[in-house]
Amino acid sequence: MSLQYLGMREINGPLIVLDKVQGVGYDEVARIRLDDGTERTGRIVEIDGERAVLQVFEGTKGLSLTNTKTQFTGKPMEMPLSEELLGRVFSGAGKPIDGLGDIFPEQLGDINGKPLNPVSRNYPRNYIRTGISSIDSLMTLIRGQKLPIFSGSGLSHNKLAVQIVRQAQLADDSNEKFAVVFAAMGVKNDVADYFRKSFSDSGALQNVVMFLNLSNDPIIERILTPRCALTAAEYLAYEKNMHILVIMTDMTSYAEAVREFSSSKGEIPSRKGYPGYLYSDLASLYERAGVIKDAKGSVTQIPILTMPNDDITHPVPDLTGYITEGQIVLDRSLDQTGIYPPISVLPSLSRLMKDGIGEGYTRADHAACANQLFASYAKVQEARSLASVIGEEELSATDKKYLEFGILFERFFVSQDADENRSIEQTLDLGWDLLSVLPLTELDRVDEALLKEKYHPEHTVRFQNAQL
Repeated sequence: MSLQYLGMREINGPLIVLDKVQGVGYDEVARIRLDDGTERTGRIVEIDGERAVLQVFEGTKGLSLTNTKTQFTGKPMEMPLSEELLGRVFSGAGKPIDGLGDIFPEQLGDINGKPLNPVSRNYPRNYIRTGISSIDSLMTLIRGQKLPIFSGSGLSHNKLAVQIVRQAQLADDSNEKFAVVFAAMGVKNDVADYFRKSFSDSGALQNVVMFLNLSNDPIIERILTPRCALTAAEYLAYEKNMHILVIMTDMTSYAEAVREFSSSKGEIPSRKGYPGYLYSDLASLYERAGVIKDAKGSVTQIPILTMPNDDITHPVPDLTGYITEGQIVLDRSLDQTGIYPPISVLPSLSRLMKDGIGEGYTRADHAACANQLFASYAKVQEARSLASVIGEEELSATDKKYLEFGILFERFFVSQDADENRSIEQTLDLGWDLLSVLPLTELDRVDEALLKEKYHPEHTVRFQNAQL
């Protein structure tokens, strides 16, 4: 028989405290009934003897210290799971908000996930094509990887997220099933409408599971949003044998919700007011990506976060960088010159890229082309720094070629239209065409035979008459 507790000891922000509670556990869900008969949902976040602290998802406004009734369910928060998730839109707490009714579940899943034995993981190999040249060639996304996007306030990360959702797919010759789980946290109404309209108009929504937490929704729901999204992703990947790409934006909003919640519990703050356990909290989300032995599906993550004041040493990007396998960094100066996507190539990388490209995956010359583009663009920055000191007229002929290459690289390779979906072949061919601007002697990261026989078209006229 389930006990019902009448009244509570105290209310503090989104938290309520009950005394003389027995037989309950951490993360257990409770139903809270108000005087007017309405119900709210709570979750145990702290237990001290017979004292239990619950967070109330819908907020504590209107709760009474004397007449509120609380009943524990004996289980953690669960989400209904079915293949019907595809094409649906949910709130941050996993409740349908698209007017199409409830999900008829095949099973219920604990939103906290199940711990993965590291021994059961397979090393990620195959790549996911985004259709964006700078990502596909220079910081390739590998199935099972977690590759965050570090952005800044006002940059075009939302536009980039929509483009990735619309264009992402497995290799062209793959017959395996692929879908996207998209979670937005703390977004304004106009941004949420932009996401819904973009996915719906492009036809991508039928292959997307969408979770929307608005900025005026309770912060507790914001903490649940990525967990609900990852639970849906794990179900589709490991039960329905699909390859799932999870895009979560904005993880900084999530971390700020964790900070606010920690403060309301009276916990001692750490760096910039965030709780000391922020690292392990983020890791509990990011580590739910991977490829599992004997599983046909996989979970890949692209968390998007905005860096306050464009500070990459801020706790959220700093800790994220420790947990994940690389990063894609957006640059404000590129954005201000009209380049989209404004991806800063040099600080961006994919640590798993080397094992998921080349013959059998992308194309045999991929690694050589990428290495040379990186090296050449690094010399562009050196030439620009030198030109700022001594003037462009005093540069050597080679340095002037690098300046020319840098302008063409940013204008034609990094920059592309928001609806332009480039194949890996188009991207690599474009990279070689750009490298042909430089003298052969400068291409020291590529095998000489590869250059002369196949991939360095000295006779190309594609960029000879480009307006710089």
